[in-house]
Amino acid sequence: MSDTSKVSKAEAEVEHQNTVAPADDPTAAPVAVVDPRLLVREEGLKGYITEFKRKIKGGELGSLPVFIGLIVIWTIFQLQNDRFLSADNLSNISYYLSATGMLAIGLVFVLLLGEIDLSVGSVSGLASTIFAVVVVNHGVNAWLALVLAIVTGAVIGALQGWFFARIGVPAFVVTLAGFLGWNGLMLWLLGSAGTINIPGETGPVHLLGQSSFFMDQAVIGAYLLAGLGVLSMLVGSFIDQRRRKAAGVPFRPTSEIVLRVGALAVVSIAAAVVLNNASGVSNALVIFLASLVVVDFILRRTTYGRKIFAVGGGIEAARRAGISVSMVRISVFAISGGFAAVGGMFFAGQTASATLNAGGGNTLMLAIAAAVIGGTSLFGGRGNVWSALLGMLVIQSIQTGLDLLNMNTSIQYMITGAVLLGAVVIDSVSRKSQKASGRA
Repeated sequence: MSDTSKVSKAEAEVEHQNTVAPADDPTAAPVAVVDPRLLVREEGLKGYITEFKRKIKGGELGSLPVFIGLIVIWTIFQLQNDRFLSADNLSNISYYLSATGMLAIGLVFVLLLGEIDLSVGSVSGLASTIFAVVVVNHGVNAWLALVLAIVTGAVIGALQGWFFARIGVPAFVVTLAGFLGWNGLMLWLLGSAGTINIPGETGPVHLLGQSSFFMDQAVIGAYLLAGLGVLSMLVGSFIDQRRRKAAGVPFRPTSEIVLRVGALAVVSIAAAVVLNNASGVSNALVIFLASLVVVDFILRRTTYGRKIFAVGGGIEAARRAGISVSMVRISVFAISGGFAAVGGMFFAGQTASATLNAGGGNTLMLAIAAAVIGGTSLFGGRGNVWSALLGMLVIQSIQTGLDLLNMNTSIQYMITGAVLLGAVVIDSVSRKSQKASGRA
């Protein structure tokens, strides 16, 4: 048998083993499901193009709409005001997106289950208030108070998750009650003054302040972070390639790994140059990015992460697979509460105070919008934590750009609402496309 015949036979076997019938019609002709890494290995650049067309046709848009949206937003604002893409303005965007971004990370977990947590804004305000009360009024060590605030947020989330998972109260109702109740507790703790100022030199507050930067006074800080990110991706990709080779399953070719790592290097170094032309990389941004890396690893590389996706994809199927649905739900809401508390500390670092407005206003809506705009599905089972970063980049860019143009807050709300609606429409359409192509 010739080599060509062997290859054709192997391709036919792969095609046969990776076919599924559309979900709506089991009798319909099966749809081929080809691993994109096989296409790349067999066809090179043509394989990339074929796979890209297949994803677009099947509704698997990923983060493409977000990147296109960012390009459009940045182009429009830069044309209207040439300071928009200045180093100082981009540095401000990167700093102020981190607080709400922390809330969005926790919400990604909840959205992956197909649920919602309306209490994160109130929990973040309560956490910053607890921190301020025990540090300022009772003289507790600031770092111990930080742990207490975060644990309080996680316990609150777990409690709400218990009512949802064990008692059966809808998550919407439980967290709406939390939104009201925890906000009331925060107001009671603040008292008639309504504000507790926190000394700027207080440990966590100083760490998260706008004037605190990674490796302060050292210009190599941003480049060091960029280098660590690129090196981590490079090493991780080759380890994954070797592991998949040993297991005899499709793996990414070295050329693709080099291309991906090279693209990350270009973006990372460009960001480092821009931030160094301002004041450097803020500690708040560093902690936010580190949190994204850790949480991304948990969701994509651990059994617990796969359980979350399984529960979000189908509760009954997850239960039959032996997954404790109740425990997954409770833990996810605990994670959401914990990240809400961390976000509250970021807000406290920005203002060096705990106020009546902490976690209020449109904080909750922006956090939800960030997760959804970034690509996490409202219907559960699809998304990743990087959507918190992408979504916040979109929202913070809109807010900052409109501020530079002296636009009214009402305009900001309307534009952000339109962007959110657009993201949900894209999500809904892509799900229908996937369902029609048998990939739902």
